[in-house]
Amino acid sequence: MREDTTSTDAVDERVRPSTSEPRSGESRPEELRARASGGGRGLVVLPTFNERESLGSIVPRILEQDDRLDVLVVDDASPDGTGDLAEELAGRSDRIFVLHRSGQLGLGSAYLAGFREGLERGYDVLFEMDSDLSHDPAYLRDFLGAIESHDVVVGSRYLRGVNVVNWPMSRLLLSYAANKYARWVTGLRLTDSTAGFKCFRREVLEAIDFDRVASTGYAFQIEMNFRAWKGGFDIAEIPIVFVERAEGESKMSGRIVREAIWRVWWLRFKGIFGRL
Repeated sequence: MREDTTSTDAVDERVRPSTSEPRSGESRPEELRARASGGGRGLVVLPTFNERESLGSIVPRILEQDDRLDVLVVDDASPDGTGDLAEELAGRSDRIFVLHRSGQLGLGSAYLAGFREGLERGYDVLFEMDSDLSHDPAYLRDFLGAIESHDVVVGSRYLRGVNVVNWPMSRLLLSYAANKYARWVTGLRLTDSTAGFKCFRREVLEAIDFDRVASTGYAFQIEMNFRAWKGGFDIAEIPIVFVERAEGESKMSGRIVREAIWRVWWLRFKGIFGRL
């Protein structure tokens, strides 16, 4: 297992792996890391629903960050033609792929569908990223550096103070309090467990049973972090600045907030009784 030190200046904090034992027949995380390919090909998964106005800008910016990065657009039958634009972009580059779904099926399931596709295609690292330009593609270079020595890397809005631009105070307080609440309930020592800008080594995703992942909204972010941590994997955070979307509408809703409130308790008790 790696020494408990921070290996790059970009990584400010790491979460020690949980001491949970792997299920019978499963490989230990340190064994998986020993077989890992290191900094290889990366796939950025972009879930979309009515993101036509931003997609044409963000995809080229992602690709120019590093030649090892490709993009997978997972479109939920956007009525504004986002899926059609994604196909146009894919037709111009062999580094862009599109996965069309039948409707708006949820953020969590979109990422899981993208992860399955990426694992089947043999990518070494897989990214979560918003498609509305709220996540700056320039940070992808920091992620690629940090993932060399960690299993999961989370882009945190709260690692160095509060780094959120153009949010109303009510939204900011809700997000900040939600992260404090999730940390208190689950024991997961991240400053931003609801962050949607992150990177996984393929070995982490291969160790998670996607069929058991139950969250659909932003609680999905907490659940994936929790499952990785309980699986004995190493999670690090790097600081990012989050800028509220300039185009389109936020997907935040009361249902998503309510799910996050009770889901963290579900995760805690599942973890205690080894039922994850």
